[in-house]
Amino acid sequence: MLTPRSSAVPAAAVLPPAPHRPYAAAFRGLIALAAATGLVIECVHGNVLVVLSFFTIWSNVLVAVVLGWGAARAWNRRPPLPALWTGGVLLCISVVGLVFHLVLDNPASQFNQAAEIARLSGARAVANQLLHTVSPIGTALDFLLLTAPGALRPRHAAQWLAVPGLYLAFALVRGSLLSPGSAARYTYPFLDVTLHGYAGVAVNAVVLGAAFYLLGLAIVGLDRIRPAPPSPEYRISSERARGLK
Repeated sequence: MLTPRSSAVPAAAVLPPAPHRPYAAAFRGLIALAAATGLVIECVHGNVLVVLSFFTIWSNVLVAVVLGWGAARAWNRRPPLPALWTGGVLLCISVVGLVFHLVLDNPASQFNQAAEIARLSGARAVANQLLHTVSPIGTALDFLLLTAPGALRPRHAAQWLAVPGLYLAFALVRGSLLSPGSAARYTYPFLDVTLHGYAGVAVNAVVLGAAFYLLGLAIVGLDRIRPAPPSPEYRISSERARGLK
């Protein structure tokens, strides 16, 4: 009688369980909560269908979900989320912060909405800061201080363009279906077909797409050169598996 082959995996090939990381879990939980709080305030004080039409909201939903999930995994000793996901969230929310502060809230920009932003008060002003400042900075700090480097690849920068591409299609279709004068018919001034025409919007979209891609490559490059955190708990995963831990 033949002896069946053992299916046991050599002990050396088995990765040790991920460490319990309460501080990482707490930080990610706070950033996820900040994003979620901003989202709730915006929905309570505005038209939910209009609120959900903005890229800022899409990106903060991703932050709330992915960092919240990452917090739970860090607390429960689970493996990291794929770097493709966490890097994509970082890219989207970074663009939100940069566009808001450099374009929309910049009086020198031709697309500025600084006067409207300055009129925000109370809970709306708090939500504005949570969604456009706290969430981007918190996500960037999580990437720099709480994740192991070396997991991102140049191809990820191209793959991440799927999210802004999907949003562009959504924004243009939504705008074409709404009647002139509808609230936030075109969610951002650089996507307003009535102002720039489809040709002008296409140029703006190409410029923004190039900016997304270059920033994505910059994130990948930074991931390659930044030092690893000193704690050995960051080195339990293989190069392919590393991401948000």
